[in-house]
Amino acid sequence: MLDIYDDLKTKDHLPEIPESELSDEKVLVELAAIKKRLGDRVVVLGHHYQQDDVIAFADITGDSLELARKAAEIKNAEYVMFCGVHFMAETADMLTGPEQKVILPDLRAGCSMADMANRREIDVAWEYMKKCTSEKIVPITYINCSAALKSFVGENDGSICTSSNAEKIITWGLNQGEKLLFFPDQHLGRNTCHKLGIKLEDMVVYDPRQRFGGLTPEQIQKAKVILWYGFCSVHQGFNKEHIAMWRQKDPERILIVHPECSFDVVQGADLAGSTSYIINQIKAAKPGTKFAVGTEINLVNRLAQAYPHLDITSLSPYQCLCTTMYRVRPRWLLESFRAIERNQPINVIKVDDVTKKYALKALDQMLAIS
Repeated sequence: MLDIYDDLKTKDHLPEIPESELSDEKVLVELAAIKKRLGDRVVVLGHHYQQDDVIAFADITGDSLELARKAAEIKNAEYVMFCGVHFMAETADMLTGPEQKVILPDLRAGCSMADMANRREIDVAWEYMKKCTSEKIVPITYINCSAALKSFVGENDGSICTSSNAEKIITWGLNQGEKLLFFPDQHLGRNTCHKLGIKLEDMVVYDPRQRFGGLTPEQIQKAKVILWYGFCSVHQGFNKEHIAMWRQKDPERILIVHPECSFDVVQGADLAGSTSYIINQIKAAKPGTKFAVGTEINLVNRLAQAYPHLDITSLSPYQCLCTTMYRVRPRWLLESFRAIERNQPINVIKVDDVTKKYALKALDQMLAIS
């Protein structure tokens, strides 16, 4: 946890003032006070991409896989405050107990990648693919999707994956059938499958905006992996020109990127891996090591601050910010805490029982493989 929380928690509690009338500093002071009063009733989970003044109040930080695991371990807290995006809060709701409530401080905190696939589109694609081939297709969904899509995977004996465990899950999937349907992120699917030895020509992209996804029955029959067209708008912001710039400008700098980046970027980088992988590589680096990091800017800046003995900067000269993650602000976090204190919680995320049943099946499959 950052020092900002340690500094604030010793200050006296301010009388409750309407959130809109508080200065930014007073919001942080009031947050520290109310969090202390609520104590163990609330556990705050914070994704690595959150801004520093939100992470300051997180009890647990991590990437999607780590936070999913930690959510499943929370037994006593009445409330789980999820500082992330909507699909992450849905996952936490499914993994916590029925008496616990998961809260998302801002319901507008979504994910553009998750929005690139919905249940109707997946159902249509699935029926078309099954008509095109008699071979068994195993569905794998990246955790960055709605609970409805996680449920689809559970209903069809597939699994969920994260960027941390994608290799294990895809290997498992290929052992279960002849083909994979991987959604919604084409880049994670392509990069991981290529790393596992699958040729690019054995992968095709299904685009739901086109008739039959833009694929003929022959292309479906020939393919080993069918990738959904989706992508992360943050990691899509890195390109091969950024790789070339650093190779010319500072050839000794280590280029490390997230596998949600495009194939050209991952191939051009020195290292590629999940958020946790990036953090661990930087943490283990020798003093003076220079990195250009291809991932969300809040994390890059936090790493640069945490490891001043290293030279850490973004791969891109432009700020690659997750704008939907950025919607979770200290002010909305404070209002969520206040609502709990009034015993009138707001922004409670709840997945219906039918969806939860099959989504949990897929989540449990992932955790068993991982």
